[in-house]
Amino acid sequence: MAHSTIIQLLGNQSDYLLNHVSKTVEKSMIHPTGPDVIERLWIDSDRNIPTLNNLQRLFGHGRLANTGYLSILPVDQGIEHTAGASFAPNPIYFDPENIVKLALEADCNAVASTFGVLASVARKYAHKIPFVVKMNHNELLTYPNSYNQIPFGTVKEAWNLGAAAIGATIYFGSEESRRQIVEVAEAFEYAHELGMGTILWCYLRNNAFKKDGVDYHSAADLTGQADHIGVTIKADIIKQKLPTNNGGFPAIGFGKTNPGMYDQLSSQHPIDLCRYQVINGYMGRIGLINSGGESRGESDLAEAVYTAVVNKRAGGIGLIAGRKAFQKPMKDGVELIHAIQDVYLDKGITLA
Repeated sequence: MAHSTIIQLLGNQSDYLLNHVSKTVEKSMIHPTGPDVIERLWIDSDRNIPTLNNLQRLFGHGRLANTGYLSILPVDQGIEHTAGASFAPNPIYFDPENIVKLALEADCNAVASTFGVLASVARKYAHKIPFVVKMNHNELLTYPNSYNQIPFGTVKEAWNLGAAAIGATIYFGSEESRRQIVEVAEAFEYAHELGMGTILWCYLRNNAFKKDGVDYHSAADLTGQADHIGVTIKADIIKQKLPTNNGGFPAIGFGKTNPGMYDQLSSQHPIDLCRYQVINGYMGRIGLINSGGESRGESDLAEAVYTAVVNKRAGGIGLIAGRKAFQKPMKDGVELIHAIQDVYLDKGITLA
């Protein structure tokens, strides 16, 4: 995708996003990603050699290989959102092989999915594209449903099917979040012992996070703290929703805040809101990938490019987009993922 096409898709927000200069946390303070990300940011950590090898596998595969950026296809929605609701727009994805084929056709760095999906085709594909096994889920057949992620398998099972990394979700703010923190921390430590990378879906879930008609589940201050807890339990990569607002702590009336969180470390600009997430990942030492969000139809391409530009200019390391890609014909899904990748390949789009 030419730079002009990116500008066209951004529309009247192109100047607002592409020419923004962040005056909150300056870019010189951020640890930027790049081709040498493993040597520069990970070599001094406690991660063992097999883990570093698998992190390099993730960063060294696909169309974004050796750029320091990641494009991951996640398809765990068959559990998280029910299979029927997720795959009705495109039933070919009931077949796990098509999930992996989409990731390969789109030249992604990795494919992230459930134990069952990846195990069913592991011998054919585990050596062709890095696997990320999503270990826990919130199944929707318990009624009434609760915000509870439970393990669907073991770290050893993920290792046995050839995974380069494991993924897990914690619903921060939910009644079960403390148990989930302990479970995931233990799983991540064992994954590192076996030589796998770790990716944490740092999501918020609490009905009280909606106040006076405003939803703060994607507030920069709340998601930033979730990210900070996530890197504390040694996630190698953080997955987070793009922030859409700020001020969740004072609006809801809990937690501890400082005025500088809002008038010095952030602003209302979307890139500055996302940068607040980045700095909570140890100033970018632990990479931030934002989620692509649900499919909305014709606006998907523009929304995906918008999210990629914000993430990249904030100091993030990529996008993990699922429904916007697999709920379309495969050709269109590949086109959308390539559009995202084009943003990260465009050397004219730099840190704000």
